[in-house]
Amino acid sequence: MKKPRSRLANWLSFNQHRKRFGAAAVARSIDGVDLQQLKQRRVDAGIPVMTHGSKKELQTHLDDLRQEFSGQPEMNYYHAQLIVLIRRGVDVAKHFSDFETLWLQERDFLLQSLSTRWLISAADTFIDHSTDALLKALLMNAVILINTIKLQESERYLHRMEDVPVDPQRQRSLQSERLALFDGVSGFAVGTDDTLRNMRWRLDALCATHPLGAMVLEVFERVQREGNVYARFRAMHTRDKTAWWQD
Repeated sequence: MKKPRSRLANWLSFNQHRKRFGAAAVARSIDGVDLQQLKQRRVDAGIPVMTHGSKKELQTHLDDLRQEFSGQPEMNYYHAQLIVLIRRGVDVAKHFSDFETLWLQERDFLLQSLSTRWLISAADTFIDHSTDALLKALLMNAVILINTIKLQESERYLHRMEDVPVDPQRQRSLQSERLALFDGVSGFAVGTDDTLRNMRWRLDALCATHPLGAMVLEVFERVQREGNVYARFRAMHTRDKTAWWQD
């Protein structure tokens, strides 16, 4: 497996230097911002367009992101700017400190305002740069959860996402027989299984040990709503006492 580039290799890479051209001006533009004002102001950049990948030129990439955040609070765009600067190696210690301060001060606002995509980007940033081992371990739960769903739903896309009706006989068999999957792992008894409820209890207890553990719980709640296997199985669940989501 290929290893991540070392700091020295990144420093010597022309491509990495190219990605930082103009970074000083960007850093100055967001230094000492008023967080309360950023919460009140909205980004005005026309019709929102989701970015796909990133441009090598820093300012071009940030302009694309600004359009993505059009109509959203300026704080969301500021949050993204910090992540971009950190990932491109621009005064990482300072910008990560600003990023950490932002989350500790505005956690509840960010949890409600950011998309799941940017919550996971935030989790990745803490995992890469925080010195808090507990926090890094907690946030890895959110990353693994979303990446697993990305794989599973992408596979469904490859198979044309044909939502054929559930086979009632197979559903009944999951309630009465063990479905062997791999290496001793068995299937999920759709409708009644307590596996996810018990996992949720453990997740709640673990996330309560750190203020930013709330990020993991927010992501877990969001995946119960639509567009993935958690939401589809929630819709088929019939036993209230083994529910794994918050009402």
